[in-house]
Amino acid sequence: MDEVIRQLPKLAQEKHNENKKFFGKLRKKPPKDLDYIMQDLHEEEFKKTDCLNCANCCKTTGPLFTNADIERIAKHFRMKPQKFIDQFLRMDEENDYVLQSVPCTFLGADNYCSIYEVRPKACREFPHTDRKKFQQISNLTLKNVAICPAAYNIVEEMKKIIKLK
Repeated sequence: MDEVIRQLPKLAQEKHNENKKFFGKLRKKPPKDLDYIMQDLHEEEFKKTDCLNCANCCKTTGPLFTNADIERIAKHFRMKPQKFIDQFLRMDEENDYVLQSVPCTFLGADNYCSIYEVRPKACREFPHTDRKKFQQISNLTLKNVAICPAAYNIVEEMKKIIKLK
């Protein structure tokens, strides 16, 4: 898996223009059954993919923390939300709460998340390949294929299945 992760940014860069063009067409004319196609591709890929062998998302990026995430995680730690913010988060350029640093503070050496049961919504939904109206998050997906081997594989399969003119 380490080799796959090491090669992923280069592979994603090589496919970037092709993917960008594909997603541009997809946004203009998404197939009526796109949500079902993406759900199937996502499920098939995650039958083969064990995130605990990778955790590259946790090692290289940080999620956005919603107010609900902050409340839930602070409660888990039995601390006030502001104390949780002060200890673990910072405000980014877009005024969103994000981790102070990566890799994620809550990621263990064994790739297990110490707050898995209460993790942020962004973590629960990553890599967002089973999201409804998938065509609306193509810019996010273009970034995620360079981070997540599963997202890369899903997009490659998607391009084989969905023929756009």
